[in-house]
Amino acid sequence: MGRRIMAVLAAVVVGLIGVAAVLLYASGADARAVAEQRPQTVFVAQELVPLGTSAADAVAKGLMVSTQIAAKGVPAGALTKVDDATGKLVALTDIAPGEFVVASRFGVTPLGQKAIQVPPGQVAISVSLSDPARVGAFVTPGSRIVIYDTFTPVAGATAGAAAATKQTRVLLDDVLVIAVGSTSLTPVANATSGAPAQAATGALVTVALPPRTAAKLVHGIQTGTLYAALRGSDTKTDLGQVVSDSTLFNN
Repeated sequence: MGRRIMAVLAAVVVGLIGVAAVLLYASGADARAVAEQRPQTVFVAQELVPLGTSAADAVAKGLMVSTQIAAKGVPAGALTKVDDATGKLVALTDIAPGEFVVASRFGVTPLGQKAIQVPPGQVAISVSLSDPARVGAFVTPGSRIVIYDTFTPVAGATAGAAAATKQTRVLLDDVLVIAVGSTSLTPVANATSGAPAQAATGALVTVALPPRTAAKLVHGIQTGTLYAALRGSDTKTDLGQVVSDSTLFNN
């Protein structure tokens, strides 16, 4: 009889332990479910946030807004607050409308550093041009230009008196300008104020070219004097035309 009582008591104890374990698991599951549903603040881009825009400006202009979603739906690394520290950071790339904003999309851009977008398969070359040689202030990022080269021919390269004088030819007939001074097609805001980059007053023109064509420009920079002209949409240039001292007034 005593053994039966002990067995019954043991079974009861085991049962109670099992019930307690189930209750504890259920309680923990409820807690986890509540935690997953607990709202958390994140930021969503309402409109395009351009490259170089500070986080503070993006919020102030309504480009991105805060919203609350269940914690389990928060993307890893999501931007959860914009304060004095994070507000000074700038967008490292364009942020498309509808994106959950992650903190890594913002960073510090050193003062004076400017982003420049080089078309795929091309290289960027900078050319120092005088104001007249870059059509005053009218050559801007996005312009297409013709580049002329005035040079002294190598002795014996051509026949006649013209060989001893300077010649001018079209070096490149259709070139995309991607930056002028510190202003580019993809300008970065000033890192301290968030203000957009100001138009350049210098005469450094940066163009994008295929590598083989870029080699011609680099050689022209080293050996001749370059002059640029704005290109119209239907402009046709004569790559074979040679103008020299002796032919300047010829038809």
